[in-house]
Amino acid sequence: MDTSTSPRPSRPALGPPSDAEVAAHLARLRSTLPELSGDAVVSHVSAALLHGLPVWDVPLARVHVTRDRASGGRRGRHLHVHVAPLDGQVDLLAGVAVTSVARTVVDLARTTSFEGAVVTADAALAGDHTDSSELERMLEWSYGWRGINDARRAIGFATPLAGTVGESRSRIAISAAGLPPPVLHWDAISAEGRPIGRATFAWPKSRTIGEYDGLVAYGTRLRHSRSGQDTGPAVAEEKHRELVLQEAGFSVVRWTWPDLDHFGPVALALHREQFR
Repeated sequence: MDTSTSPRPSRPALGPPSDAEVAAHLARLRSTLPELSGDAVVSHVSAALLHGLPVWDVPLARVHVTRDRASGGRRGRHLHVHVAPLDGQVDLLAGVAVTSVARTVVDLARTTSFEGAVVTADAALAGDHTDSSELERMLEWSYGWRGINDARRAIGFATPLAGTVGESRSRIAISAAGLPPPVLHWDAISAEGRPIGRATFAWPKSRTIGEYDGLVAYGTRLRHSRSGQDTGPAVAEEKHRELVLQEAGFSVVRWTWPDLDHFGPVALALHREQFR
């Protein structure tokens, strides 16, 4: 039962779903809904996808729904029926009953990894789909449910300032490396008081800036090249901006999407710059 306090089972970590996997999940959802009872509400990862939220480290093999009942939950090859109180935490999207964004974020945060929970929670906050007070009320309402302590930790770490999945994962990697929390989207200013630009991650006291190269996030650069779009101007602009920052006395450490899976060298560079 979804409201139990049993420990979360371990499993191998997953990465981002492909476009094909998302499309297959949504197609399975559309074909499954007519076969379900009228009180079934789309929930968990299925609800996140319908709300347009990114997901990470979450299996997409099963469609997830929740029924407001005390028993009758089941998990099959392509369908997971959860049973738990809903208490009106339901939205209608194109006529489909879906758990609200706050409920969806908390349900996912209870049942997936810390990284997966933060990615979705960050996106929900950044897109104004919900706010921290609403998520806090949802956490309190779900007190005692399985995984609620994990959910509280992930949602407490979430921020509306992380604009992309890569930025969310970067924050997690920085924290896991034991580095001080950065200031997010900090406006760098020269010694003369001239605005230089906005840094994604900054440690102002040590004049250290961390830049996540979003051009290669989720294979964006590859997709742009395939579609004929030239990423050269964006790359040149970033290089010029970095040069200006360095001339103003800032140290700049850059990383890309592949670095997030092996963050040790980046963390070492950030540590070296902050304590030089």
